Amino acid sequence: MTSALFDPIDIYCERTGPELWSEPLNALTNLAFVAAGLWGLREARRCDAGLFATVLCWWVIAIGIGSGLFHSFANRLTIWADIVPIATFVLAYTLYNLRHFLRLSPASSLLALVAFYAVAGLVTWLVPDQLNAATNGTLGYLPAFLALVFFGALLVVRGHPAGRYNLAAAMLFVVSATFRAIDPDMCSALPIGTHFLWHTLNGLMLGVLLAATTRFAGNRH
Repeated sequence: MTSALFDPIDIYCERTGPELWSEPLNALTNLAFVAAGLWGLREARRCDAGLFATVLCWWVIAIGIGSGLFHSFANRLTIWADIVPIATFVLAYTLYNLRHFLRLSPASSLLALVAFYAVAGLVTWLVPDQLNAATNGTLGYLPAFLALVFFGALLVVRGHPAGRYNLAAAMLFVVSATFRAIDPDMCSALPIGTHFLWHTLNGLMLGVLLAATTRFAGNRH
């Protein structure tokens, strides 16, 4: 069981073998997340955005570190260092939208969080397996995209400036997800693949979200 955790994973064009430095571009471009998080920390201090916003900035840095570990030591253990920070950030940022932008109470925020992701998870589950495979598993990020669009649109309707940031992040996500999805199909034409653009653009996307959290902190709890 323990040895299986260290079984190598090869799912991206750039990887040439199980060795440490087999995805240099995919590993290095995780610095985009670290840069976004560090910028966010500076903005959080400058804007006095509060503890929650500061934690989100550190969370983005953790995403970069976790993904960097996976692309350096691609195995069944380090893939969790990649998955967990991303999944939990999505939930935490949605909760931030609910609490600080939409001004819901703690109980209402948690209820809305569970209800939204229950529906989004069901929608994702209904997507045919063939379509998910054709997009290199990228449709697994559909709930995160739906959250950006839904809450972004809701905030825009309510006249909150953070809504435009959510929708801008959603548009960036469409582009970055496209590069993630087509990576396997680009191997022969472009050996380095396109996954590194997923990292780069998502670093920019998370920077946009951190800009919203630090500039429009709303009521702080």
